[in-house]
Amino acid sequence: MPTTKIANIIVETLASIGVKRVYGVPGDSLNAITDAIRAHPSIAWIHTRHEEAAAFAAGAEAHLTGKLAVCAGSCGPGNTHLINGLYDCHRNRVPVLAIAAQIPSKELGSDYFQETKPDHIFKDCSHYCEFISHPSQMPRVLEIAIRTAIAKRGVSVIVIAGDTALQEATLRRIKLTLDSMQPISIPDPALLARAAEMLNASKKVTILGGAGCAGAHAELLQVAEKLKAPIVHALRGKEFIEYDNPYDVGMTGLLGFTSGYHAMEHCDQLLMLGTDFPYQQFYPAHAKVIQVDSRGEQIGRRTAVDLGLVGTVQDTLRALLPLLQQKTDSAHLADAQAHYKKARKGLDELATGEPGQKRIHPQHVTAVLDRLASEDAIFTCDVGTPTVWAARYLTMNGKRRLLGSFNHGSMANALPQAIGAQVTFPGRQVVSLSGDGGLAMLMGELLSLRQLKAPVKVVVYQNDALSFVELEMKAVGIVSFGTDLVNPDFAKLADASGIFGRNVDDPEDLEESVRAALAHPGPALVSVKVAKNELSFPPTIDFEQAKGFGIYLVKAMLSGKGDEILDLAQTNLRALF
Repeated sequence: MPTTKIANIIVETLASIGVKRVYGVPGDSLNAITDAIRAHPSIAWIHTRHEEAAAFAAGAEAHLTGKLAVCAGSCGPGNTHLINGLYDCHRNRVPVLAIAAQIPSKELGSDYFQETKPDHIFKDCSHYCEFISHPSQMPRVLEIAIRTAIAKRGVSVIVIAGDTALQEATLRRIKLTLDSMQPISIPDPALLARAAEMLNASKKVTILGGAGCAGAHAELLQVAEKLKAPIVHALRGKEFIEYDNPYDVGMTGLLGFTSGYHAMEHCDQLLMLGTDFPYQQFYPAHAKVIQVDSRGEQIGRRTAVDLGLVGTVQDTLRALLPLLQQKTDSAHLADAQAHYKKARKGLDELATGEPGQKRIHPQHVTAVLDRLASEDAIFTCDVGTPTVWAARYLTMNGKRRLLGSFNHGSMANALPQAIGAQVTFPGRQVVSLSGDGGLAMLMGELLSLRQLKAPVKVVVYQNDALSFVELEMKAVGIVSFGTDLVNPDFAKLADASGIFGRNVDDPEDLEESVRAALAHPGPALVSVKVAKNELSFPPTIDFEQAKGFGIYLVKAMLSGKGDEILDLAQTNLRALF
């Protein structure tokens, strides 16, 4: 019988459960793994320019498919570079396996070149992290890692020394079944009856939905119809809740707008569905709260809860629906819908070009992109202002998808996530909404686009600043400092990388440039010079924030930034009124 190396067992096992790609950067301690991938007919090595990008890309694949995705890093810096991307995967609750190579096993404990302690390093961003020190551990440790990542929807890490991966396997079993990894989860019938009693007795019910509403769109709308309840969504719930939804009244939170906040603040019963929305200041002050979540540990950790139901949203709503009475009073819903219509009109008025003005509003950029992008486009967005504009101006329709670093809040996520999305779905349009700061942080991934022949469309919001950081400074009364960006000519940079590049600094050129980029058969980049001082006001501004802005204005005037103050005022008067 021919010998079978541990590395081959790893790759064969991954292939047996349908893994098609491994993202990473090669290195000597990974040689056995990458060589096994090279020789395998059904798994591709996706070479990124940075391991952090590899983890982000794997997370995007896992998010879009719901299946296990894999990334790898060589020993020392190779796998420590994975950490930030893996934190994002773990907090986004997507199943990802990371292969972290280790130094030669005989050198462990000697402070050898590139020696680290991966089992310690990855502890806080994984559900499972184990070191494979002997061939007899395989494939059992790998199987446990895979099952844990899928069942718990998070990250698993296997750590293996390069020399161990080259050893002959003692067990050649390749048999991993993943049936029934996501069981039906329904709360206790007595608790469901109590929830129905509370909802039936309430006059003004508002629903707040999050990412846990994925797959439960029909049930969600049936519940809203019975309760005459407006539906507010958290950011991660946007792609699953917003579309074909007559009860939608927008988003709440720091990136939301007034109608979502209004619908929650004026209800007497809040029904939370599959959301761990973190901002306590946006929860209603006096309403009773029912929370449904598949993870019991999340019940009540953001706001006081009157009743917690542990179960998946779809299964719970299916069981709850027959217990709900049909309400006839729709005054609360009508009020929330009217407020939403007014708020939406105000936002849309900001998303236009101004006749005779050269200023390009980022809202306008996003609205144009939303109109021109395909029906099943996959969007990724960098943190900061690109996330704000994506949340407010991209329209979800049940086919489109939206990815971002919505829980971890990491810069530079958009382009790597777009790479993962594009190689997973080569026939779909993938668009990265990149900030100039985010793009610059992992700009080497533009070269990955060219090398992988991935036709990602990159739209850069170029305001030459870390503008959301500036907004945070202004909110606490600090004059902007250390946030300016001296940027390159992004179009020339793209062109030098073999990518279609276009700069836009005139509103009249915007639509044609976006059309040209979307129609280009390969990767394309459009850098749009957008207004720098474009405030994205939250649904409600408390006294401390208002005071902070006032202090900022005084300090800015005293420091000689009068032109910035004038620009800020002219830009945002429409947003306030």
